[in-house]
Amino acid sequence: MHIVRTVLWVAITAILVAFIVMNWTWVDVNFWPLDGANYMHFQWPVGFVALVFFVLGMAPVWLYLRAMRWRLQRRIASLENSLRANSVPSSVPATVPEASPVTHLSTPEPSPES
Repeated sequence: MHIVRTVLWVAITAILVAFIVMNWTWVDVNFWPLDGANYMHFQWPVGFVALVFFVLGMAPVWLYLRAMRWRLQRRIASLENSLRANSVPSSVPATVPEASPVTHLSTPEPSPES
């Protein structure tokens, strides 16, 4: 599974780099309206602008999914801990009937036969 993920990331990176290289024309980007009809604008490559807005659009979803994963991992750990706590035998051992003490039997002496 790790190889599939690596191949997927390499493919996405190659496509993204190809998109940026093919769209390296400079465009005016208007940021903020100032007094009147003027805008604060900068000239950036189209590929860079697209990359910035792609990351800005992906960031909230990524943060949400990371938070959800963190929450679920904490919930799983909590459930595992409670399961472990309930399955551990209690510290008081069950009463085991005591064995009767072993009596030493003496071997009978042989009777004197004449």
